[in-house]
Amino acid sequence: MTFLERINQDITAAMKAKEAERLGALRMVKTALKNKEIEKMAPLDDAESIKILQSLVKQRRDSIESYQKAGRTDLADKEAAEIKVIETYLPAALDEAAIAQIVEAAVTETGATSAKELGLVMKAVIAKLAGQTVDGKIVNQLVRAKLGA
Repeated sequence: MTFLERINQDITAAMKAKEAERLGALRMVKTALKNKEIEKMAPLDDAESIKILQSLVKQRRDSIESYQKAGRTDLADKEAAEIKVIETYLPAALDEAAIAQIVEAAVTETGATSAKELGLVMKAVIAKLAGQTVDGKIVNQLVRAKLGA
């Protein structure tokens, strides 16, 4: 079953259960997937779908940050609820300890010793984390801490 088929089934279930917030989030996800499919002019595979869902989560996190700065907790809560719905379709996120181990390995592999080599280490870490659900900000903070930046 593809992501789109699963989303369609969950939309139907949300309609029957009268879950308005979940339904709205699922429709938004379906729209994003369909738009990418149309742009690509071919069906999406699972890896592409996961990448789209990850970008939707990142957009929501950025929105939450903006809303909180503006004092709009109602909108921030709505975005957080959408993130929870989207994350049910993503693979389990790596915890900070697992990311720290990967950062350690990347620093050792690249031989980086200073903050000037941050980009090199980040590139190596991101390559190792391809397909995983991680927050880029956490990765960046761990790399900076390791390099003493």
